[in-house]
Amino acid sequence: MTTICLVRHGETDWNAAKRIQGRTDIPLNDTGKWQAEQTGLYLKDVHWDVVISSPLTRAKETAHLILNHVHAPLVIMDDFIERDYGDAEGMSFEERQKLFPDKQYPNMEPIETIQNRMLEGIEKVRAAYPDQHVLIVAHGAAIHALLTTLADEHMGLQNTRLVNACLNYVEWSDGKWKVRDYNVVSHLTQSAPS
Repeated sequence: MTTICLVRHGETDWNAAKRIQGRTDIPLNDTGKWQAEQTGLYLKDVHWDVVISSPLTRAKETAHLILNHVHAPLVIMDDFIERDYGDAEGMSFEERQKLFPDKQYPNMEPIETIQNRMLEGIEKVRAAYPDQHVLIVAHGAAIHALLTTLADEHMGLQNTRLVNACLNYVEWSDGKWKVRDYNVVSHLTQSAPS
């Protein structure tokens, strides 16, 4: 059985300011670095065969901080890059509400495209690492698109906002992908240092 833990990257200044990032390459802030360290400490007692990361800086930084505690090779895969939000990237929540109240941002990557890209990505992972434990560091919208594609409708994932550095588990079992758990944040229960 192939088990994948999808980790959302740690917080960035744009996350804190509610600016939409998409493909814009923003680094982690101090809170995000702390979240990534806590994630690594939480995951260190499980054997991981490989850590895969999106090519964006915030995901790679998160992966490297996790790798301070988890001993596995790092692989960068473009499949797990964030959704392209087109003209909305860099805009605050208020700006987006004013200009695009319907959330239909010009030049945004269609949801079907990101769902297919993420599905193809985990299929590549399953082919390359059969019956192994894989950590994938990716992004909120990308992970959400995958989870809503794989989950049973009763899980109620549609309106779930994935927290920075949350853990989301999927596994290949009985010939299909199953969502085992999502938005796990128990490793972030204490407050980040200020």
